[in-house]
Amino acid sequence: MSVDALIKNGTVVTATDTYAADVAIVDGKIHSIGTNLPQENATRVFNAAGKYVMPGGIDVHTHLDMPFGGTTSADDFETGTRAAAFGGTTTLIDFAIQYKGQTLRTAFDAWMQKAAPKAVADYAFHCIITDLPDARLDEMSQLIRDGVTSFKLFMAYPGVFMLDDASIFRAMRAASKSGAMICMHAENGGAIDVIVKQALAEGKTAPKYHALTRPTTAEAEATARAIALAEMAGAPVYIVHLSCNDALEKVREARDRGLPVYAETCPQYLYLSLDDMDAPGFEGAKYVFTPPLREKWHQEKLWNGLRNDHLQVVSTDHCPFCFKEQKELGKDDFTKIPNGGPGIEHRMSLVYSGGVGKKRFSVNRFVELVSTTPAKIFGLYPRKGTIAVGSDADLVIFDPSREHTISAKTHHMRVDYSMFEGIKVKGMPDVVMSRGRVLVENDKFHGKPGSGNFLKRATYAGV
Repeated sequence: MSVDALIKNGTVVTATDTYAADVAIVDGKIHSIGTNLPQENATRVFNAAGKYVMPGGIDVHTHLDMPFGGTTSADDFETGTRAAAFGGTTTLIDFAIQYKGQTLRTAFDAWMQKAAPKAVADYAFHCIITDLPDARLDEMSQLIRDGVTSFKLFMAYPGVFMLDDASIFRAMRAASKSGAMICMHAENGGAIDVIVKQALAEGKTAPKYHALTRPTTAEAEATARAIALAEMAGAPVYIVHLSCNDALEKVREARDRGLPVYAETCPQYLYLSLDDMDAPGFEGAKYVFTPPLREKWHQEKLWNGLRNDHLQVVSTDHCPFCFKEQKELGKDDFTKIPNGGPGIEHRMSLVYSGGVGKKRFSVNRFVELVSTTPAKIFGLYPRKGTIAVGSDADLVIFDPSREHTISAKTHHMRVDYSMFEGIKVKGMPDVVMSRGRVLVENDKFHGKPGSGNFLKRATYAGV
């Protein structure tokens, strides 16, 4: 039998195991795993000696080609999935936004039109709900049948995205009946709005006030409220982009009680802090995203949360806006700075370097955080998120000793700065495959726009 590709001499790493093995790929799937697999009939042979063979990364929180604040995020589905591939991420879950008055189907169709002709790697969607009359509850069920099995709700951004508690509760009850997952942006938007208006009235317009007007207490309160509403509804809940220890404690307490509560953090909260917003001039605008950066001491609390499974996932909330022309829209008013930062390319190396490299957790826990658990929570496992016979051949040959200094001069995201400029990481992908197709090899891109597949996801089945 002919084999499309054979990865020889590597160390296979999954969320549970580490072992020496070869991996054979046929028709985009993992065909066999074993020692000394024959290579005579292999079309391509990759030598992974001294390297890890891991499942491709899964980033479940990105915003590609997204309108926001009078502009649009700088990466579309071509440049975004391409940059993700350079970093070892082979699957994205982005957000289809339902604007007020629209059907959920309209939102999904609009984002499919953005993604299908451009994505170089596989993708799926959460649906953001901003308008929820009773008719929308039936629409949720229809989308779930079509493989969109998670919905994002906002407790922030009054008048734009924010839903009231009754609407959130109704959505959660509908989700509990249908097996959908509710993703929650947990900040007390009403209270924050009052603080923001006061700051502007006092002439506090610099970028740093974006952070100073969004206290950790507002995130913790909303996190606790989201968990309480989910508990009443009998629904699982997933807290997105958790940034601080105050909110982490609410998640930990709920999980200790056995509730199906999950949370992600992002590399920016693990590596950056409020101090970065003291950059000279308007440079602090590079770090305006929501929730905002926190005091530095929160970083180690989040790393501990990842180690102890109080946090289950690291995603990016990748939503890039160029410093020139886009971030500068808010030069005289921090509320007009487009919210978001670029991170899709460096997630895997940052988490590996800071987690495994600093001996905070094992390489298996790393795979669990960046690939396996995201796949399980969002209905992609075992097709994605592991190395097993029959799984998609989304594979990364990862060099644990390769070093790199992150810089806007060398990254592949379509944005003119890096949040992580100058940070040195150790651990980089050498070869990245999506369904057996080589996307990246030796820092060269071999993918093709439109070759990514839309992924219909299963409903939530526990983790």
